Order: sequence, then C-alpha cells, then structure tokens
Amino acid sequence: MFLRMVLGAVFRQKSKMFMIAFTVALGVSLSTAMLNTMLGVGDKVNQELKTYGANINVVPKDASLLGDLYGIGDEAGAERSYLDESKLGNIKTIFWAFNIVDYTPYFNTTVQVNGNAEQTRLVGTWVKHHMDLPTGESVDTGMQHLKSWWEMNGEWLDEADSDGVMVGSIYALRNNLSVGDKLELKSNALTKTMVVRGIFSSGSDEDQYIYCVLPVAQAFAGKENVVSSIEVSALTTPDNELARKAAQNPLSLTVKEWEVWYCTAYVSSICYQIQEVIPDSVAKPIRQVAESEGDILNKTTLLMVLITVLSLLGSALGISNLVTAAVMERRTEIGLEKAVGASNGRIIGTILTEIMLTGVIGGVAGYFVGLMLTQLIGFGVFGSAIPPAAMVIPIVALLIFFVTLLGSIPAIRYLLHLNPTEVLHGK
Repeated sequence: MFLRMVLGAVFRQKSKMFMIAFTVALGVSLSTAMLNTMLGVGDKVNQELKTYGANINVVPKDASLLGDLYGIGDEAGAERSYLDESKLGNIKTIFWAFNIVDYTPYFNTTVQVNGNAEQTRLVGTWVKHHMDLPTGESVDTGMQHLKSWWEMNGEWLDEADSDGVMVGSIYALRNNLSVGDKLELKSNALTKTMVVRGIFSSGSDEDQYIYCVLPVAQAFAGKENVVSSIEVSALTTPDNELARKAAQNPLSLTVKEWEVWYCTAYVSSICYQIQEVIPDSVAKPIRQVAESEGDILNKTTLLMVLITVLSLLGSALGISNLVTAAVMERRTEIGLEKAVGASNGRIIGTILTEIMLTGVIGGVAGYFVGLMLTQLIGFGVFGSAIPPAAMVIPIVALLIFFVTLLGSIPAIRYLLHLNPTEVLHGK
C-alpha cells in the first residue's frame, strides 16, 4: 500500500519529479567527474611536471659536505670523491622503483678546446641508455628523456657515439660554432677531435657547457666507472608534517611513523631509499621543483573540491525549490491526510521516500554521465584515460542522500506548519 502511494505520487507529478532527477543528475555528474579526476590526477599532473626536469639530486657525501660548508662541489674538478657507476641500476630496485620516471648520471671534467688556454667544462652523461637490471627487468633512461624540453638544433647524441658532442647555445655563440664543426678537445689524459652533433638551448648555465657520452668524459679525466652526480625524476606525494619531520631527522620518527613515511612516496622517503642503495651518497630534493609540484597538486585538489561543493549546493537549492513547489501543489491532499489522522512523521516519510527514489534514479544516471565527463577531461587535458575510482561510488551515494535531504528541509518545515483545517477551507 505504501509503495503504491509513493509510486502513484511520483507518476502524478512526472514533470516535477523529472526536474528533481535532472537536477540531482547534474550535480552528481559534475561531482563524479571532479572526484574521479581528483583521485586520478595526482600521477598525471606529476607525469606532466616530470617533463620539466629532475626533482632529486644525488652527489657523493664528500662533495655534499664541501658544498654545505664552503659552497663548492659543483665546479668541474672540485669533487673529492665519486659515485660508483656500477651501482646506478640499484635506483630501480628501491621500494618506490616504479615512481622513478627517469634518471641520468653526470661526470664533470675540464678540457681545452682548439688550443684555447681557458678550461671548458665537459659533461659526460647517458643520453638514451639501455640497462638490464639484476631483477631481470630492463630500463631505458637518460638525458634525452630527462631534458625533453631542451631545444635542439641538430640531433641528440647516440649512446655509442664516441666522436660526437652537443654544445650549449651560449658556448656555440661565443665561439661561432655550427652543427658539423670539429673541435679538438685536450686534457692531461687525452687529446681527441670531436664533431658537433647538436647545439642545444636549455635556458640555464648548461648552455655554456659541452656534453658527450659518459665513457668519453671519463677517458678525458683518466677515470673509469665513476660519476660525479645523478639527477633523478620521481613521482612524489606532496609533503606534510610527517614528511617534513622525517626530512629533518628520520631517526626521530616512532616505529609507526617510520612505516607510514617509508611506505609513502614523499620526496624525502625516496631520497632516503636512494641513499640506501647508492654507497657513500647523499640524495637531496631539488626543493623549488618538489615544492612547486606539491603546491600545484594541492591547489588542483582544492579547486576540484570547491567545484564539487558548489555543484552540490546548487543542486540542493534547485531540489529545495522543486520539492517545496510540489508539496505546495499537494497541500489539499496532505491536509486531508492529516485530517483523517496521518501523523507528521508518516507524511514526511512518504514525501522523503518519493524524493529519495527520484534522487537515486537521477544519481545513477548522473554517475554514468560523470564517468564520461571524467574521460573527456582525461583525454582533453592529459591525453589519456583517467581510471574510475571505486571509492567514488559510496561517496556519490552519500552525496545523493545528503543533497536530497538538504533540499527537502524547506518542504518538511512547510509540512510541519501546515494546518489541515485552513487548507481544507481553502485558506
């Protein structure tokens, strides 16, 4: 009997119930899209930001100490120790290995160019390096991926090119160099003629340097199997109080805090794990990059939460007007029910059941529309799909309930003050 009354009321007011369902669907679709995007956008925003360089720098302990105390260590030839090149594959074996997007080593030395007495920095690196790991996996990484925003006139070096160099745009301009020119590089250990394969523009001090493949730079310095530093690009979680506490002193954490910190992709946690697998190293976050990433993610999340809240408030206001109008149209029917003994609770329960049933129908439709909007955002902004998050379903169900209930409050207040005697006498 109760269900028949509810369904009868719904079908008698088809147009208003349709508008209520439509209003709920609009709010739920936008909320679903924002929540799915918010939960899936972190890695995608991080991936986009990773195209602009590394956020972790790894140097030898001695070089880090000298830099902290005396501000030296970055200059070519200033390093007092090196990192073991054979250990570089260990970076992809840490707990957060899949968060390591790219990394590349650098070996800094100085050479004389074309007989010029002035020393020029020569940087050896991986350009596009393939590496087989002890785990059986393989990795393709290097500077071509890490510095993908560089503007290149000519071509990137091939990993096997021992006779080619890439020259920074400032150095090329000062020395009137073009792609294809030959340079005689000389050091105490080696003299060799190299060909300019490309001229790059990075927008930083790197434009004053010459780059070659790692073994060639090591040969000019008379070294083997060592590197000066490593740049790492990692997907990270924005820092919070725990991450900042751990960054100051990991030993100050409790056991529980340690487990949470170590198993969360904070930049300080990843740095710590890199230090564990690279002997005698210090891994430091490049703060201006890491903090900017965290700020962007936090602001993006805040924006999406704000849009979700505003869309739900708009839906609640729309539902409030529609439900109140529907109840006022039925005031004679409701007054008659009160006159024959129906309690306020029973009448309110009937009205809420009608509205909730309509809201569920609109919410289900809005959820699937929201999934489509999520994919439109994913492909339109990031060029790839955003997988729907399972936890959005219960969140949306709660949102439907609270929004529908919130929108029904004015109508409930009207029902509570409705006097059946006045209504039945046409007042």
